[in-house]
Amino acid sequence: MKSFTFPAVLLLTCVIGNSQNLIGYKAKEITDYMIVNRSDMNRDRVNNKSFRYLKYSDKYDSQTILYFLDRDSVCRNIRIVCNNNIRGSKIRELDSLYLKTGEKSWVDKRSGKNYLVRLIDEEWSFSVTIEPEK
Repeated sequence: MKSFTFPAVLLLTCVIGNSQNLIGYKAKEITDYMIVNRSDMNRDRVNNKSFRYLKYSDKYDSQTILYFLDRDSVCRNIRIVCNNNIRGSKIRELDSLYLKTGEKSWVDKRSGKNYLVRLIDEEWSFSVTIEPEK
C-alpha cells in the first residue's frame, strides 16, 4: 500500500499543481495532497452530524479551507474562509489560477468540466466557494 501512496500523491501534485480545487477527490487523496502541498495548513478535527467535511486552517487563522464530502467521502464542493487582510493576495492567486468571468467570479476548466469559483464578501471576512457548474 505504501508503494501506491507516493505515486498517487505525486500524480495529484502534477495534475493539479498548487490549485485547491480538489473536487472529485476522496478524503484520503485530499489529506495526502495537503500534507505534500500545503504543509502550512493544519488539519482540524471536527464533529458535525449534518455535514461531512475536512477542515484545514493556517497557524495564523487567516484562512480556513473546508472540503465538503458526500457519503462516499468524495469532495463535492469547497469553501475557503479568509480574513480581509489577505483579500488582495487571494484575488491575485485566483486571477492566476482560474479564468476570470466577473468582478468576483472565475471558472476552472478541468478534465472537460467547469467549476465555478466565487468570492463572497462578509463583514469581517470573505469566502471563496468552488463548486461544479450546474
